[in-house]
Amino acid sequence: MSLSQPFTPPSATPLRRRLMLALLLSAGAVSAQAADITVSAAASLTNAFKEIAQAYEKEHAGDKVLLNFAASDALVQQIGKGAPVDVFASADQEAMDKADGMKLLQAGTRKNFVSNSVVLIAPLSSTLGLKSLADLQLASVSRVTLGNPASVPIGRYAKHALEQAKLWAAVEPKAIYGTSVRQSLDYVARGEVDAGFVYATDVAVQKDKVKVVVTVPTETPVTYPIAAIASGPQQAGGRQFIAFVLAPAGQAILGKYGFGRP
Repeated sequence: MSLSQPFTPPSATPLRRRLMLALLLSAGAVSAQAADITVSAAASLTNAFKEIAQAYEKEHAGDKVLLNFAASDALVQQIGKGAPVDVFASADQEAMDKADGMKLLQAGTRKNFVSNSVVLIAPLSSTLGLKSLADLQLASVSRVTLGNPASVPIGRYAKHALEQAKLWAAVEPKAIYGTSVRQSLDYVARGEVDAGFVYATDVAVQKDKVKVVVTVPTETPVTYPIAAIASGPQQAGGRQFIAFVLAPAGQAILGKYGFGRP
């Protein structure tokens, strides 16, 4: 070998360089496609969305779905303050309307994806014998839980139903407000209140501790909207997650947990 010609080590041969470059490009493509999708959803969706997230991740290798559950209005406030959220799923139209009014939503992504119903429940061990909304007027009923109507969809549904039945004036002094529907469910399950308003789908979560007194008629259908957030860091991923929720696989999981078609 001439001393004027530099030695080229095996690791720097053209073939090896091409192979290394191909591997790096391949790894970069996978990394670019993978996404952490943040979903803020109403508390009543907790169990169903946990399973939907697992199913979505299996279908979209590398993606992770990060879930945040709370009362719908609280979630709107978080998003409005800049929380990095890609998808918002609300338990009523009013909370989603608030998000829309604050210009938080990606245009054209809002869809109704599921329905529910409101029920009045009591502790399984209750001996009060409640049979109707009117029974909430009884002197033996001293504590009734519902979400705060100012910030929790189940509270708005319950208050409106009680107003329609001309019972709100009698029930309001007995009201114990929950910060979410799941908190109200827990109050009833622990026997800390005499009765409470939750969604029909929540009953299954504590079926060994609560019982349904009556299904509550609501003037406004209980429909849940979902939308992508305009400022979300994973906008394409957010839209893809919404599509999965609306698709047969997502709808089947929601149906498994008692939700109905929108």
